[in-house]
This record gives sequence, C-alpha cells and structure tokens, in this order.
Amino acid sequence: MLERLGSIRPFWLEGDHLPMTTHNVALILGDGTGPELAAAARRCIDAALAATSGGGTIQWRDCQAGVDIMDKYGTPMPQETIDTVRGSDATLKAPITTPIGKGFRSVNVLLRQTLDLYACLRPCKTYPGVRGHYKDIDLVIVRENTEDLYAGVEFAAGAPETAELIAQINRLSSDRKIKTSPATTGVSIKPISVENTTRIVKFAFDYARANGRKKVTAIHKANIMKHTDGLFQAVASQVAAGYGDVAFEQMLVDNMCMQLVQKPQLYDVLVLPNLYGDILSDLCAGLVGGLGVAPGANIGDHGAVFEATHGSAPKYKGLNKVNPTALILSGMLMLRYLGEKSAADRLERAVSAVIAEGKSVTYDMKPNRDDPSAVGTSQMADAIIAKMR
Repeated sequence: MLERLGSIRPFWLEGDHLPMTTHNVALILGDGTGPELAAAARRCIDAALAATSGGGTIQWRDCQAGVDIMDKYGTPMPQETIDTVRGSDATLKAPITTPIGKGFRSVNVLLRQTLDLYACLRPCKTYPGVRGHYKDIDLVIVRENTEDLYAGVEFAAGAPETAELIAQINRLSSDRKIKTSPATTGVSIKPISVENTTRIVKFAFDYARANGRKKVTAIHKANIMKHTDGLFQAVASQVAAGYGDVAFEQMLVDNMCMQLVQKPQLYDVLVLPNLYGDILSDLCAGLVGGLGVAPGANIGDHGAVFEATHGSAPKYKGLNKVNPTALILSGMLMLRYLGEKSAADRLERAVSAVIAEGKSVTYDMKPNRDDPSAVGTSQMADAIIAKMR
C-alpha cells in the first residue's frame, strides 16, 4: 500500500529509513501569491536539509499551473506539468486560483483524480504564539479525495440529460421522487464505494498506528444517507476490527462540528468522506489559528502532492505580504514523506520558534494586524532559516 514509484514508502508506514542522496521534487509555482510562497518554502526546505547532518538534497523541477498561464497554454494544468509530477518523487504545490461557479475545473481536483491521490492528510496543530481561543490541539484530518459529491458528476438545470436523469430516477423510485421541474433543478451524484472507503480508512489507521495516535473517529451522516454514508459507516467498522490497538468511534457530522468547537482536545485522527472532510478541515484550521498555519498533503499509491490549504490571495500578488507558514509546513510533511525526518523536525522546530517569538512574523500573526513591525513573506522565511542555523 502507498508504494511510490517502487522506491520510497511514506514514513508513517515504515518508520525511518535512509534518505536518498537527491530527491526529485516538482515545484508547482501557482498563481496569485503562489510564486512568492513557493520561493519562501523552497529556501526553508533547502536550509533544513543543509543544516541536517546526513540530510539529502532536492533537485527542484519548476512547473507552471493556474490562471496566469491560461492564455499561453489554453489550460490551467498543462500536460507537461502533469508529466513532471508523475516523474517526481514528490510535488510541492503553491496555491492556485479556482473561480467560483464558472471558469475552469479546479486544478486541485484534477490533480487528485488524474494521479489517484486518494488520501488528503491535513494536520491541525496549535503552535504557541498563534492567535486563537484553543490550546493543545493536535488533530489530523484524513479525507477521501476521489468520490462523494466532489466526484464532479453533475447535471445542469435545463439540460436535456438532466430531464432524462430525473425521469429515470422517478421511474426507479416509487417513494423517493424528484418533484421539481428539470428546467429548474440541478442534480449532483454522490458515489461512495466499498473499495475507496476501505483504502481511506486503512490509511487513517495505518497513520494512527505508525504515529502513536490513540483513536480514529469515522464521521458520516448515515442516519439520513443510508446507502452512501451508511456504506461508509459499515466499511469503516469492518476495517477498524483489524486494528485492535487503536480505539475507534463513529460520529455524525453535525454533532462532530459541535464537539470540535466545544472540546477538540478529545479527538485525534478523523477520517471522512470527501465533502465533510473539506468542510471540517477548514473548521479545524480555524481552531488552531486559521488557514495560514494549516498544511496539507494529497497522497496516493504512486505519488504525493503537498500544498497549503488556503487559496492564492491574488489581491496580494507581488506585495511580499502573505503568511508562508502553511506552505512551509507542507514542505515539512513532504520531507517526512521523503524519509528526511531529522530535517523535517528541524524545520518544524524553527517555524514554531519564530511564531512563538512573534517578532519576525507576517501581519496576520500579530495581535494587531496593523502592527508596523510585521515582516513580509520573504523576511519571515529568512527568520525561519536563521533559527535552523
């Protein structure tokens, strides 16, 4: 499980192993503030490896994606970029803009589905110095990436195929009919399968076991969606039976939202279908200080893409202003994936120290967002690099 290019297996399945001398890493520069964040993260990752005895090196492969290249390539994700990602040991991706309700399909979704990056891993951890109302949170979201309502199987209101689909649904179902007009009704299909649920729940338990985590919580709405979320619930219970050393519980998604707001410290690893995972990832990021400190990874059997969970903030493009922490911490996760555990630990300690000190941080991490002592994206990266030295 999770073999990548027949060589390296993620650290959470095998423990430490000797890193390669050189890792080939695709760096997707993104758009908006993406290139600035990519430059800051790259410098911090290289510095962590350079400061670590026995650490490897990275051969970076710069790639283009996003709205800024649409005129040149006619697509936000050129085939050349996809090929580079396929041929690399890992990928670090800066934020990319996704228009709301129009424009091109999400590049993030495209990458996950094209490369079958079925597991989205999003740690949510409090770092001293980050503004917020909670302390001592250390949660990990494990989100299924390939199906559910995000599978993209949708039918537009007024389209002939929508009318055909609604008519077919109404013929097949005697008591669960769509009673609104096809001209005014859009339809989205929610597939949940045994095989994809099995592998995401196994991923969550494998991660928990390898990292000394005590509990996995499966989240769903099986009381209402009995044949989709109900299937997720049943399969999760079957998989959990094979992991007697890790506690298991189930929670309805609405109750889970309340529990996380009231007592997040009670939870450890959360495994969810796609849509709920997306929503609760942002909720948990809010508990620990916001998306600016929330890293992420998308992992499959043959590749892994590491990215910040926030967007590209195009209004700040070129201003050297946005917080690089989330992408730098995503780079920390990537180092762990590549087997560079010592360098990853060094990088996380440096990030934590800079945040706790509160001096060389961006405006959003200051108690007063208008604080003139706030530094820029590049200067915060400089401070993190200085801590590692």
